[in-house]
Amino acid sequence: MATIRIPEVVPSPVQDSEKLQKAFLGTFFLLSLYAQLISLSLSLSFSISFSDMSKSVCCWFKGLGTDEKAIIRILGRRDASQRKKIREAYHQLYDKSLIDFLFAELSGDFRKAVILWTYDPAERDARLANEALKSKKKNITQLQVLVEIACSTSPHHLVAVRKAYCSLFDASLEEDIISNVSLPLQKMLVRLVSSYRYDKEVVDSTIANTEAAKLHEAIKAKKLDDDELVSILSTRNIFQLRETFQRYKDNYGKSIDQDIMACGKGLFESIMKVMIWCIDSPEKHFAEVIRAAIIGLGSDEDSLTRAIVSRAEIDMMKIRSEYFNVDKNGLDNAVIGDTSGDYKDFLMTLLGAKI
Repeated sequence: MATIRIPEVVPSPVQDSEKLQKAFLGTFFLLSLYAQLISLSLSLSFSISFSDMSKSVCCWFKGLGTDEKAIIRILGRRDASQRKKIREAYHQLYDKSLIDFLFAELSGDFRKAVILWTYDPAERDARLANEALKSKKKNITQLQVLVEIACSTSPHHLVAVRKAYCSLFDASLEEDIISNVSLPLQKMLVRLVSSYRYDKEVVDSTIANTEAAKLHEAIKAKKLDDDELVSILSTRNIFQLRETFQRYKDNYGKSIDQDIMACGKGLFESIMKVMIWCIDSPEKHFAEVIRAAIIGLGSDEDSLTRAIVSRAEIDMMKIRSEYFNVDKNGLDNAVIGDTSGDYKDFLMTLLGAKI
């Protein structure tokens, strides 16, 4: 279900690190050359100005900067465990952080996408969660990131994210939610990120019927922050909840997310819809995130990057199929039409294109 293309023969982490270092060396050469030009222009008199010399140097050595294509070929075609080994090997070889070098050498949306991809997945999600919580805007675009992490990943990954968050930001994820999100949404989000759901496929049909009735009663009364509703949605295993959602639809004629959105169009209702989708059909949610990022008034590159980077190793094939069901133009064509340059090439590499 992943879309990244890992080579049949994967170079060693040391070989990959050496190639990455070589990809950076062009920039180091130019910086050194410019430094020498500055020194020369200050100590000697030339008929040609320093500005003219700079233009000449740029012409002579055009293309000697960072080799972005090499970075895409290497990092864009390695899985999480391979990228971890590359980070470790790079640090051992050069006593420098690969992430720091990527930050210094790249720019714009391309830089953000490559760095997010290069991070350990738990650290990446911890940083995305912190960015969402510290944002001045607390709308659906920001806060749905927390729901994605809590409801569309494994319980083990969620624990790893919480540990990484504490290590990176000297506070727990729960503490920062309480500090930055108001009630009643605060209560729901804290319960979600604190949960450790059973991850085996165990379903009890009787419980599904009973809890579908409880959910319907709370939603009908528009008590979306009801303690029992929050408890059911934040603690039951994913397979049990999917059965409960199906019983809800069978018994009451509408899907649970439809009834939730009938309660209102506020942030709480929108977050609950995202939660239902991330539990029941994550590919549907992420296809919608990508579609909204592309078709809006001005692209939302952050959301587009997050969706592709975070799901390329998990279920991007399903997301691609779901996207096609909604937009017959297809995901690949949508990304190609909405992005450009190295950023486009990197996203397309994660989507499995042969760049």
